[in-house]
Amino acid sequence: MPASIQIAPTNARTSTRKNVLTRAAVSALCAPSVFNTQPWRWRITGDTAELRADRSRQLPVLDPDGRLLTVSCGAALHHFRTALAVDGVRPEVTVLPDPVGDPDVLAVIACGPHEEPPTAVIRLFRAMSVRRSDRRPFADEPVPPAVLARLCAAGRIGTAHVQLVRDRDVVGLAVAAVHAAGRELADPDYRAELAAWRRRGDDTRGDGLPGYTAPAPAARPVPVRDLAATGPETATIHDAPPDADRFARYLIVHTENEDPVAWLDAGEALSAVLLTATVEGLSASPMSDLVEVPASRQILRELLGGLGHAAIVVRVGITEHRRPTATTPRRGTDDAVDTTERRLSAPQVPAREATGPTTGAGRPDAGRATTRP
Repeated sequence: MPASIQIAPTNARTSTRKNVLTRAAVSALCAPSVFNTQPWRWRITGDTAELRADRSRQLPVLDPDGRLLTVSCGAALHHFRTALAVDGVRPEVTVLPDPVGDPDVLAVIACGPHEEPPTAVIRLFRAMSVRRSDRRPFADEPVPPAVLARLCAAGRIGTAHVQLVRDRDVVGLAVAAVHAAGRELADPDYRAELAAWRRRGDDTRGDGLPGYTAPAPAARPVPVRDLAATGPETATIHDAPPDADRFARYLIVHTENEDPVAWLDAGEALSAVLLTATVEGLSASPMSDLVEVPASRQILRELLGGLGHAAIVVRVGITEHRRPTATTPRRGTDDAVDTTERRLSAPQVPAREATGPTTGAGRPDAGRATTRP
């Protein structure tokens, strides 16, 4: 979380609704986003929180239609739901309340009735502050099938679903990654956009990609994005057996439809999968490059049997590193949350966990009172 965010005791029954909503928005600032752009802004009124797309943070080359921006905002929405639920409040969400008049308002959230948070939601909330995107190679240890099944179940949100890539289809995923890298790195506008979001060690901006997020080169079954690329290098599929990521597994988050509502669902599914992976003790990293180039995205659609629209790929595995990867920077509360109240605390996890399911869909189900346009 950002350094300015402090954990302190809270009580949703005695706090004002504005305070409760602000705490949830502050907690949601640690959500993942493409290139760590954090393309959202929260506006808190007395009774509602408004999630807005920040178009100044959209990537015009990589994401011209705003699909990945919306997926990123969906991840922030899921984080918000989780934080609000842990504060004992059922989230009541309206997505895209005015898609014609003000399409940048992606969701409006109100406080529903008080509900004790189940154990599963408490665990997801705890994972929010420790989750990292870990692009380092994974250990030579398989992920148990039951855990993979729980990750897929966690991502069933709205119109979003998660499909585990079969072993025989990993080569198709590799072809998609190589094609995406070749197309993007050959484009000087893409390279300029990537460079604009890279951050040096002395950079104090609370966004972007610090140098430590770029892993050392290694032969892998599916190449990862080269965040340090400065020229038209290309990824390759190695003839020799890879020496890294041999036990990585890949999940495709996909949707039934191709519209902003579906993209929000995909973002919530992405957040649920990543947080559930953290709860399960796994490391994970999103792979948005596989959906940024039309031809690569078409390969993913074929892997889905033509039955879904790929929104993002998630790479999961068991880490072989003793130290967790470093946190990426985050924008300050004053920059990302529009409210007169400053530096409010994130909700505290209850000392005694409430009873409830420990597995299943990775979101506060009771809070999925979502109104759609």
